[in-house]
Amino acid sequence: MKSIFMTLAVAGVMAMSGAVQAAPILYSQVGTQNTATYSFTAATTGNLTGYFAGSKADYENEVGMMVNGVSTGLFGLNNKTSAYGQAFNFGNVVAGDVLVFVLSNIKPGNIGPWYSQTNLNSDLTNHVYSSYYAGDDRLSAGTYVAFEDKPRGGDFNYNDISFVFSNVATEVPEPASIALLGLGIAGLGLSRRKKAIKA
Repeated sequence: MKSIFMTLAVAGVMAMSGAVQAAPILYSQVGTQNTATYSFTAATTGNLTGYFAGSKADYENEVGMMVNGVSTGLFGLNNKTSAYGQAFNFGNVVAGDVLVFVLSNIKPGNIGPWYSQTNLNSDLTNHVYSSYYAGDDRLSAGTYVAFEDKPRGGDFNYNDISFVFSNVATEVPEPASIALLGLGIAGLGLSRRKKAIKA
């Protein structure tokens, strides 16, 4: 009997984990600014394609990209006219190129632009949240990037406009790694203090 329950439990967990991977991992700390700092780079040499993943924004926006600090001048995937899964080619990139995504406001205008690199934003607010997306029947697997389009981050739900980008590698410090590093530094400080007291 125990093995039946165990089998059912494992099957349930596997079904749930499969369902979770079928959609982007959405921002869970709604109402608070995302503190993660993302570094986006080109994974391989070739085209970088973006796919429209949805929008709940009142504003009208488009997304563009900077490569190694220079704008490509290409903007697309308008959140008022794009269909879910619609693709846009942002051009050719070289493996290792540093990428910054740019949200350009069309209407009402005079807002932003907002960058995926916080220190470039005029309000010094993080306007993006990112996670990996396994893909579905209309969206390629890739890096999910969702923007807040209002000044100072609006409601911080990071779902105003979202995209999935292929050929993008993302680095973000893991909270557990940061905590472990902090404990290591604290331990080092305590050991030095003990040595200083003994001397």
